[in-house]
Amino acid sequence: MQGKFITFEGIDGSGKSTQLRMLAYELADRGVDLITTCEPGGTPLGRMLRQAFLESAETVVPMAELLSFAADRAQHVEALIKPALASGKIVISDRYADATFAYQGAGRGFPVEKVQQVIELATGGLKPDLTLFFDITVDEAIRRMSDRDEAHTKKNRMDEETAEFYLRVREAYLGIAEREPGRFHIIDGAESAEDIHRHVVEEVLGILN
Repeated sequence: MQGKFITFEGIDGSGKSTQLRMLAYELADRGVDLITTCEPGGTPLGRMLRQAFLESAETVVPMAELLSFAADRAQHVEALIKPALASGKIVISDRYADATFAYQGAGRGFPVEKVQQVIELATGGLKPDLTLFFDITVDEAIRRMSDRDEAHTKKNRMDEETAEFYLRVREAYLGIAEREPGRFHIIDGAESAEDIHRHVVEEVLGILN
């Protein structure tokens, strides 16, 4: 039996990674056979690419950024996601191709057609069965990232982006929600973690049952 592929998306500070961990614990308690992963960095090669990109002191040109994420994704899809789905597992990924459309497409200003070509090459056409987008305002995202800085959480290159950059990214995500309402669902990231978790579980069980 083919498994299900679920992705979590959101601008930085949206809380998606916390919610993914909460969902994984919930599904494991229910006896669901699942794996959790992330982009970039879901495979050994991906982790090297992630470190090289996010922690580089060198200025990374936009095309190199786009292709680095594509290389990570191609390895991720073929080496981890497809085999897991073929074995019947539920795969939950912290970011996937929608992130490239939003961050490298809208954020960096690449033409939509070029970004879509790169995504298609990297994914081989594999799309999630369900994507949850944790939506918060850019002001709230910046506040949360500031709190994270004060807690001495390790920063990376993406933490240095401007508010205008994140506005473009958020609008791109909301545009996907309008175009693909059957797959791409918006979760209010401003609610309490417990309320968000209940919404997440409802959405996910809806495609598993």
